[in-house]
Amino acid sequence: MDESACRAAVRSRDARFDGRFIHAVTSTGIYCRPSCPARTPAEAHMRFYPTAAAAQGAGFRACKRCRPDASPGSPQWDVRHDTVARAMRLIADGLVDRDGVPGLARAVGYSPRQLERLMTAELGAGPLALALARRAQNARTLVESTDLTMAQIAFAAGYSSIRAFNDAVRTVYDTTPSRLRTAARRSPHRAGLVELRLTYRPPLEVSNLLGHLVATAVPGVEEWRGGAYRSTLRLPRGWGVVAVRPPTRGAFTVTLRLSDTRDLPAAVARTRRLLDLDADPVAIDAALAQDPHLAPLVAATPGRRVPRTLDPQAMALRAVLGQQVSTAAARTHAARLVVSLGDPIEDPDGGLTHLFPTAARLAESPDRVATALAMPAARRSTLLALAEALADGRLRLDPGASWDEARHELSALPGVGPWTVETVAMRALGDPDAFTATDLGVRAAARTLGLPTGGSALVRASAPWAPWRAYAVQHLWALSPHAVNQLPEDS
Repeated sequence: MDESACRAAVRSRDARFDGRFIHAVTSTGIYCRPSCPARTPAEAHMRFYPTAAAAQGAGFRACKRCRPDASPGSPQWDVRHDTVARAMRLIADGLVDRDGVPGLARAVGYSPRQLERLMTAELGAGPLALALARRAQNARTLVESTDLTMAQIAFAAGYSSIRAFNDAVRTVYDTTPSRLRTAARRSPHRAGLVELRLTYRPPLEVSNLLGHLVATAVPGVEEWRGGAYRSTLRLPRGWGVVAVRPPTRGAFTVTLRLSDTRDLPAAVARTRRLLDLDADPVAIDAALAQDPHLAPLVAATPGRRVPRTLDPQAMALRAVLGQQVSTAAARTHAARLVVSLGDPIEDPDGGLTHLFPTAARLAESPDRVATALAMPAARRSTLLALAEALADGRLRLDPGASWDEARHELSALPGVGPWTVETVAMRALGDPDAFTATDLGVRAAARTLGLPTGGSALVRASAPWAPWRAYAVQHLWALSPHAVNQLPEDS
């Protein structure tokens, strides 16, 4: 880190740097986000750390005023796809809590010792310390946003005992769990629900973000109800329902209904990825605005995000269902699969009925797939080949997957072309540079802007937009009157 730049960010209380680094104060023993409104300390007392875990390891506790653990995550984990970035995405998804550091090391292809060395060198803390810091953050969320007992919260957050939970909260937040709950001044919550606010870096354009999710929603799995996008999601220990309302006061209000509260870390991480909340829109817009074709679009609507997915495997399967058909037809095909092979759930708050079927379920049920889908046999074969590749692990799309390897495996499947590969890279893998050059909407927008429309020629013309071409696609899609660009009316 450039310490002079960090000091400048702290002096100006620049919120754009929240989540990028931690600012600690030796005279008080606390660590803060750069935008903390407290009096700026003397430079001699400033210390800077790449992560909250590193600051905690150095003996600092979290600031009670600026809540550094509630700031958006670092945008670099969405941009990078090296080993450390893949590991950080998996830690956020709760893999260390489920499988320990050895499981994390296996997932990224390193030994535990090698991974410890890599992450400590770059982040000032190893994978276990990073996971423990996130565990404390999740515990605080449960304390402040649910009516669970402290014992239930301790085990839901991943602690082996109530004592360990109490000690962690005292160490990180310099208070007790009961005082955190009292200070939150909560309103009553319904049983089984967790309500929280997910922050982001402004600006943010919500129309194409939620509009795309609603316009492509699979009946029974997703819906727009009461002014919220709602979806079922498959989690490591059970299932959940997430409801996302358009943002107010710099945060999305999100309600989670979880069948197992231990899945809270994964549910929150996947919701943040769905909404692309850790992006740095100022940096992205500045880069895209360098191109004269895109500059007017960026100026008119800054802060566009890439709508991603809660279930990468389901998104890949849906991409194949959407090949060469309309959005409505793709939704119809997906809905038939859901009714035939999806897992039923109970949704007392709306009309959601199923989880999207797993790749393994599709791979082992070719006859039921054929009965459910009235489509060309070749596309059904492609769908089943993709399901088999996902089910047997040849193709990985989880947060720790290698983007290059995933592209290679997808391209090797019969019937999977560039549009499908790049759609999966954009929405399932989260590659910010994915570019659907053969998409009809992208080509129509290119023609309007005076850009070449041929696939290879358009790819060459888009080279200056790297590494943000997935965001350029959102601006290009917005030139059409399609429903994906519009937030629906309340229902």
